Amino acid sequence: MNRAPSFCGVILSAGASTRMGRDKALLPWPPPQSGEIPSRHTFLSAAITSLTLHSDMVLVVVGQNESAIAPVIYANGASLVRNPDPSRGQFSSLQTGLREVLNHGRDAAIVTLVDRPPVNPATLAKLRSAFEAAYSQGKWATVPEFRGKHGHPFVIGREMMEAFLSASPTSNARDVEHAHQQHIEYFPVDDHFTTTNVDTPEDYAALIQPLAG
Repeated sequence: MNRAPSFCGVILSAGASTRMGRDKALLPWPPPQSGEIPSRHTFLSAAITSLTLHSDMVLVVVGQNESAIAPVIYANGASLVRNPDPSRGQFSSLQTGLREVLNHGRDAAIVTLVDRPPVNPATLAKLRSAFEAAYSQGKWATVPEFRGKHGHPFVIGREMMEAFLSASPTSNARDVEHAHQQHIEYFPVDDHFTTTNVDTPEDYAALIQPLAG
């Protein structure tokens, strides 16, 4: 890449949220402090805001929840792309989003999941800078690593996007990552949100309890 890469944020938000019982994209974030009026911000709006600071545009991959979350997407200046068959799983949403990134002429993507709080702004800035440095050394992706676990958001170049897109629909992101591991930089971060998953009401309660005040 002989010029500065143009980044597109990608948020995967097409899941059915069956274990949560409601759309995880619309979970309030951050939780209100004691006595405060509940915020209108959600996991989705917070993710869009976070990625907007480091991207030229932000795409949200939606599924059957399109009508419910489209107002949040548009109100926060992002665009949406629909996964025509989200029952195929999260990898199909990743492929749907990355195809749209390339269709928009962007050559790098910052990919995250909607079912988690956004990482610290400094973490995201470091990941982007690390990717730009590593890309010139032949790396295709930068993945955050917290206490030995790999997480999100990860940053990928065109080569890694094409590797994901050329993979079988029955594959998964981990398979593709392992097949191209020599081109991936694992970047240590001090941010536990990079590996935080929120799948159930209990997960969400445990996340917000220390913050609710």
